[in-house]
Parts: sequence; structure tokens; C-alpha cells
Amino acid sequence: MIQNEVSTIARHADDSGGVRTVDVDTPESSSNGVRLTSSTRQLLRCPVCASELMLVDDHFDCTNESCVGRFPIVDRMPVLIDEAKSLFSFSDFLAHKETTLPRRPLITRLAVRLLPDISVNLRAERNYEEFRRLLLQRTPHPKVLVVGGSIVGKGMGAILSETAIEFVETDVSFGPRTALICDAHDLPFADGSFDGVIIQAVIPCLQDPFSCVDEIHRVLAADGLVYAETPFVQQGLQGGCDYTRFGPIGFRRLFRRFDEVASGAVAGPATVLTWSLQFFLLGFVAGRASQTVVKGLSRVLFVWVKYFDYYLLDKPGARKGASALYFLGTKSNVLSDRELVASYWGIE
Repeated sequence: MIQNEVSTIARHADDSGGVRTVDVDTPESSSNGVRLTSSTRQLLRCPVCASELMLVDDHFDCTNESCVGRFPIVDRMPVLIDEAKSLFSFSDFLAHKETTLPRRPLITRLAVRLLPDISVNLRAERNYEEFRRLLLQRTPHPKVLVVGGSIVGKGMGAILSETAIEFVETDVSFGPRTALICDAHDLPFADGSFDGVIIQAVIPCLQDPFSCVDEIHRVLAADGLVYAETPFVQQGLQGGCDYTRFGPIGFRRLFRRFDEVASGAVAGPATVLTWSLQFFLLGFVAGRASQTVVKGLSRVLFVWVKYFDYYLLDKPGARKGASALYFLGTKSNVLSDRELVASYWGIE
């Protein structure tokens, strides 16, 4: 996490229009045994019953006597999941299992590192800068939840260097930036805990995206910001955890409880074509080794196609044929389906 070095006081508007004060400190300034600041730890709630939690040695206990949930801490990361509802279990994390994608073979990892990427994200860096600007307009020391934050997302490098923002990075897998293990369908935080939420390239992996976005709405402060990206015209890449694709109107409906600040494509039709050419070739082979060779060959043969997106991305038809979409919005009331359909014609 990236924090201020000095403990300070941040002011947040709550849902009733009042103001709450929250200490913003550093992991080093509190000896709580986890990768969370003491102020963030106070916001933790039981993922089963939403009651407060108490840190006891190497685990958290639910303070609700009728719940008596107990949640382990693994490598200083609290594991706050509801086993009865989640795909994951405590044993997965206690055994350090791969809970999302299996670790790729060495040759594949080398190819990814050395060969050019066939996709491009032309808007994330700019969008994160706008997200940062709007956050700091609202409060001098925002607290931001990152859902699926085990690694740095595309375009996030600059905003993560902003020392005025505290990032709470969560995931259902271990990673260099994971501070808390939790399921996005049951975010273990009190209502109104965060000034902003980031969810990038996670939505396809959710069994119930609408439930997750409802949770994002709940944990955001009254004027909180959300930034989301999701694939649209893109092949399945997440194996057994790849459920949903949203087009422009479906993506807007997913965030119907937010006022739109900006939306559009981050990768356009050229990226779609690049991926399609790769998967066309993959259709001719079977077996992991052959697929790895084809993927590497595709990166060499077709990488030039993606650069057409630099020209196409802002064209009127790009969003309808985009490879991936983004949404930046503020917490608000529900957008009706009638208003939603009327707004669709603005992107024709």
C-alpha cells in the first residue's frame, strides 16, 4: 500500500450528509499484525453477518455471539470470506493454493515478458489521472478500495505513486500487492468506508456482477467515485472463471446506481481483430505446447494491427465494436431502464 508517512485526519461525507473523521495512518504506525492501517482495520466487518471484527492473535473473530465467525490471517493478509457462499475456502489460502489462474509454464511467462503484447489500452492512464483529480477535489486524503488488486493494473502506475491516497488492495489470490483476501460479492467493510473504488479486468470473473456492484455502491461514501474496466468483444481468457461480457448499454446498466462522469472504449476494433487472428490460428492446434508456440507467433505476426486503434478509438462506431470498455462515475440514485435506453442513442 502507498500511504502518507504522517498520521492525519481525513473528512468523509456519510450517507446522511454528515461528516465522519477517519485516521489515515501507515502500516508501520500500527502494530496490528496485518497489511492494513489501523484506520482501515476499524472498517473491517464480518463477511457473514456484517458485525464488527476483533483481532485475536493470528485470526479475526466476529463480535456477534450468534455468528462466532473466525477468519484466519495468512502472511499478514486477513482472509475474510463467507465459505458458505464463496467459491473459495479457508483451506485454499492456508495451503497457498492457486485460487484463480494456474501458474503458467516458464516458456509462456518468458514469451509474455519478451514478445510484444497484441492488445493495447489507450485510455487507462488518462482515466486514472481524472479519477485521481476528482478524488483529491473531494478530500485531501482519500481511501480507495482496489477490487482484484493483487498486481498493478494497466495504466495504474502513476496513480499508485500518489502519496495522498491510501490504497486498500484486495483479491481472491495472493499477489505482490494483496493486502486482504476477500470475495468481491461480499466486501467485508462497513457502509461508506471508501472515497473511491477501482475494479479493472475483474467483472468477467464474477458469478454475479450486479451483486458486486451493489457492494461497491454500499462501501462508497455518499459522493464516492468508481472506476471500472471490462472486456467486451474479447475471447475467453480466464478458464473456469470467465462468465460475462457487457456491451455499452449493459455495462451502463450494471452501474445504474451511479451518475456517469465519463465512459467509452479503452481498446478498440483493431485490438479485437488482433485477438481474433490469434484465436483463429489457435483453432488449428491442440495441446499446451502448440498453443504456446501459436500465441508467441501471433504476437510477432499481428502486433502491428493493434496500432490502428490509435486512429479508430475516438471514432463514433468504436465503442460498439470495442475490445474493452471503461466507466467512471459517482455514487447516486438508480437510473431507470427508460432513461438507460434513451441514453443508448447517444453512442450510435
